[in-house]
Amino acid sequence: MSVQDEQGNSRRLAKDIGSLYYSDLLPLAGDSEPETREFLNRMTEILMDFLHKTFDRSSKILDFHHPEQLLEIIDLSLPNQPKNIDQLLADCRDTLTYQVKTGHPRFFNQLSNGVDVISMAGEWLTATANTNMFTYEISPVFILMEHMTLKKMREIIGYKGGDSILAPGGTVSNLYAVLAARYRKYPRVKSEGLQSLPGPLVMFTSEHSHFSMMSAAAASGLGTDNCISVPCNEKGQMIPAELERLVLKSISDGKIPFMVTATAGTTVFGAFDPINPIADICDKHHLWLHIDAAWGGGLLMSEKFRYKFEGIQRADSVTWNPHKMMNVLLQCSTVHFKQNQSLLYHCNRMCADYLFQQDKHYDVTYDTGDKVIQCGRHNDIFKFWLLWRAKGTEGFAKQMERFVQLTQYLVEGLLKRPERFQLIVAEPECTNVCFWYVPTRFRTMAPGPERDRLLGQITPILKGRMMSTGTLMVGYQPQGKLPNFFRCIISNQAVTEEDVDFLVDEMDRLGHDL
Repeated sequence: MSVQDEQGNSRRLAKDIGSLYYSDLLPLAGDSEPETREFLNRMTEILMDFLHKTFDRSSKILDFHHPEQLLEIIDLSLPNQPKNIDQLLADCRDTLTYQVKTGHPRFFNQLSNGVDVISMAGEWLTATANTNMFTYEISPVFILMEHMTLKKMREIIGYKGGDSILAPGGTVSNLYAVLAARYRKYPRVKSEGLQSLPGPLVMFTSEHSHFSMMSAAAASGLGTDNCISVPCNEKGQMIPAELERLVLKSISDGKIPFMVTATAGTTVFGAFDPINPIADICDKHHLWLHIDAAWGGGLLMSEKFRYKFEGIQRADSVTWNPHKMMNVLLQCSTVHFKQNQSLLYHCNRMCADYLFQQDKHYDVTYDTGDKVIQCGRHNDIFKFWLLWRAKGTEGFAKQMERFVQLTQYLVEGLLKRPERFQLIVAEPECTNVCFWYVPTRFRTMAPGPERDRLLGQITPILKGRMMSTGTLMVGYQPQGKLPNFFRCIISNQAVTEEDVDFLVDEMDRLGHDL
């Protein structure tokens, strides 16, 4: 049987596809467009059902099971014989049934949360195009999108010219900065290795910085002992005087400082290091300045919060993750350099002419493969570009301002209940709200280290109750000498004041008797 489509063309209807196999679909079965279309339509229904539940506040965020329980519920075995389409669709439904709904309005657990449907649609298109991002030859439109979007981001940072790349996560973006900083100071290290260095190189980062700076020191061969942590104040900001003291000490110890990383939005407190004073020290001692704005960078989209980044244009490099506060779907991480594209090319290029021929008939400066440490590179730009087209810069600015507004609403709500909640940072610089929940039996206990210790012990227990009920998720962690406390993140466009109120009340309902 056949039907006519909108153009008047005859199209055969699909068979019942449940009993079919992968070999009955495109590309293996040439005359199977109707069956392939039906399969993808059913997949779309499964995804839309999950999306509906994600935004349904009466749905659980998760149906938690311990690993050994989940292994009994879901068949994860890899068979020798193929499974039919019905089984594959059931596998997809089962997978999403036990997946955490990170876009749920009451999921406050991670820096990257929320589901933006425009960006999601962009990811679908990206998967369908299924191309590599290493040459203009095979990704002409996507390469130009990347070129234009990253140029716009550099302009927002305050760079005139420069270069950028999309990397698989902020950790790799930060690694790119470390490699470029080292290469600029000692280019021979690329070919001759660490033995070509005149002495041990050291880099500096705040004690509240992301672990990726320590990881970059290890991966680049510098060693974690040569990634020096700089003390912070009570707000979690790097203390410039301490930075200079440690730089001078390293020099007197016979080491060679080469790089400082300031953080714009630390992972736990959301603190912003003072860029200008740090940049002054870097200028004085001829150090590369990198800004890790993986988390806080989204606030650059609003002029209201530009003051938090005062001096960012002085940095040699900046990491900025749109998959965090800007709600681009995972993953989407960028790293930007003040110096032109020759730095990345010279630092990372391996002259692989069997892939990146220099005598092509187009401008090969658009090929990106030889300026990165990867070969295969996923297309992370289209979902970002499409979202920017949908919102405009003004839309992103309003989104940032709304997140900050909701953050202040949560802080005010906690301050109204001082017997139940104890704030760690009274005035958050970003959308991180850090606090202890205080159960009933501790409310008459005097604040101090002993009460903090006990509150730290009940924090993971309360988190376990959240996950068991599935109604709420808020992350927790220690920080320095502070025992476990909650860190609530506001970075989901679906969140409203009512969801913030629910968070406060639900924590009390679940934890008052601890």
